[in-house]
Amino acid sequence: MQSAADERATRPDPEEIWIEAALAGLEPPPTLSVSEWADRHRILTGKTAAEAGPWRTDRTPYLREIMDNLGVHSPVERVVVMKGSQVGCTEAGNNWLGYVIHHAPGPMLYVEPRIEDARKESKQRIAPMIAESEVLSRLVAGPRTRYGDNTLLLKEFPGGFLALTGANSAAGFRRIPIRYLFCDEVDGYPPDVGGEGDPLGLAIRRTATFEGIRKIFLVSTPTIKDLSRIEKEFLASDQRRYFIPCPHCREYQAITWPMIRWPEGHPELAYMVCSACGSEIDEAHKGAMLAAGSWRATATGDGRTVGYHLSALYSPPGWYSWGSAARDFLTAKVKGRESLQTWINTVLGEVWEEEGARVDPDTLAGRVEQYQERVPAGGLVLTAGVDVQDDRIEVEVVAWGPGEESWGVEYRILRGDTSRADVWERLGQFLELTWKHEGGYPLSIACACIDSGHRTRDVYRFVQARKGRNIFAVKGSGEYGMGVIGAPRKKRTGVGRRPVELWSVGDDQASSIVQGRLKIEKPGPGYCHFPAGGHGYGDEHRLQLTSMKPVFRYPKGRPKREWIVLSGRHNEAFDARKYALAALYIMNPDWVPLARNCRRQAERNNATPPDIPPPSPPDSTPTPTPPVRTRLKLRRPGSSWVSGWRG
Repeated sequence: MQSAADERATRPDPEEIWIEAALAGLEPPPTLSVSEWADRHRILTGKTAAEAGPWRTDRTPYLREIMDNLGVHSPVERVVVMKGSQVGCTEAGNNWLGYVIHHAPGPMLYVEPRIEDARKESKQRIAPMIAESEVLSRLVAGPRTRYGDNTLLLKEFPGGFLALTGANSAAGFRRIPIRYLFCDEVDGYPPDVGGEGDPLGLAIRRTATFEGIRKIFLVSTPTIKDLSRIEKEFLASDQRRYFIPCPHCREYQAITWPMIRWPEGHPELAYMVCSACGSEIDEAHKGAMLAAGSWRATATGDGRTVGYHLSALYSPPGWYSWGSAARDFLTAKVKGRESLQTWINTVLGEVWEEEGARVDPDTLAGRVEQYQERVPAGGLVLTAGVDVQDDRIEVEVVAWGPGEESWGVEYRILRGDTSRADVWERLGQFLELTWKHEGGYPLSIACACIDSGHRTRDVYRFVQARKGRNIFAVKGSGEYGMGVIGAPRKKRTGVGRRPVELWSVGDDQASSIVQGRLKIEKPGPGYCHFPAGGHGYGDEHRLQLTSMKPVFRYPKGRPKREWIVLSGRHNEAFDARKYALAALYIMNPDWVPLARNCRRQAERNNATPPDIPPPSPPDSTPTPTPPVRTRLKLRRPGSSWVSGWRG
């Protein structure tokens, strides 16, 4: 049996692999295009594709030109695709990968947003692709062979290798010269990796050795205007769009959302309206229209960079229909701004553009309303957000209902030196208060979040003394792509260094949600109600609540959105509302049993019971941030307790 030392000795040196790969790049290119290679050799498995069997480019004809421009015959050096979901671009990239291994070997780097994503892609897509293709399984080194290790993140083959990494791993971008670069979901990359700069820029610099014969494939669903990497790359290209012919007048046109219509109340019957002749086009014509379509540049490029925009409206028959797009659009509108943004990004493949940078405080003044009781019938659970200053503590109590519709209940300023115990005692007493619900029973605060960025030790001491009562220390985080709440961590403080649970709040996401909801004009999901008659809600509160403005900075050349306070304003009310939202996200309550419990208590008091909301429709769009799985106890209206789950 060969020893481990002997086995290591037989493995080729990495530098020798790079030299071999460079020499392989000088060989005459194959006559086969990428799409032709895929039609001959690619097999889709039932584990990774809805339609198992041989790959057929005719099924997604819009991918043919994209793939063929990745082949060595094309003079194109950089291919950019700004896309929606359900269009097959990742599989097109994997076809290119197989083509490189078989016909044009060289060093290749595949970059996913996270190293975990790279491992998952390797295991669930790349390994099955290699195993199912006879020509690839003969070329890719098996585990622990004399040719090297075939691991999750490294696939070696004669004349080259495929390395996989995550954009969050600085080590994945070091040392290795790369001829072929595949960057997937680039808008999910962090703005900086390990203090070394933009990961996309680091990856592209790895291809400098092969300038002139390199291939760079950048693919992503876009995100927010001016923050989206893929939008920036697409705008620098020739901006191609896929034009298809009308089956009635034969006029070619690109599919856009205003062309999709449906009968009132029947989104499943959606159809397309020709922009030239006005004819209604049934989805049954889509397959023929796609087959006859062609890519057309809408801007001037440099001859070496091509860009493609591809929405989910082009998904072939049997994948994602116009009816599904219409249904998801209506659902997203009901759910509110965040869901609508996700729909625009993932279905239309377009960036989300914020509507205005500010909210007018006079607009909020016109919204005040008279509550029947301190907590209206729709408010099913109370949370509190606490902002700490040197000479005061400001607290807002917010009632929440289904769809995260909110009612301001009370805004209290507790004045006093926050380095002394008395103001903290008053805060503790305030958080123990109850407010009368319209159903006739008292409602207490179920969860509170206290900002620990100021008077940190005092905040820790306060929450430590109230462990188990859902009063948490939080701290704002500028981490890119973070949701409203991140995973908690333990901070040790005080006598005996006892641990305190500290939750991270995603400043950008939470601020964006708060400001976006202040713009909602009609009661319903996300709408913010404010009480008449005081309770801390006056002109100063409205000025503070509308005091924040998003601006774009460019650290290390990359755009990043930050929130600044308008000149002459305070922002304590905005922060308090943000932390009350964070408390709701920590709780993640189930609205149906909460409403059922409120109805029972209201009936006992002969009061008007709240409506029990129907279960929310399933969200077909992907969730950008994984939920945190945390067991919590939530306080029911009254004095008993009910278990709840986050995630």
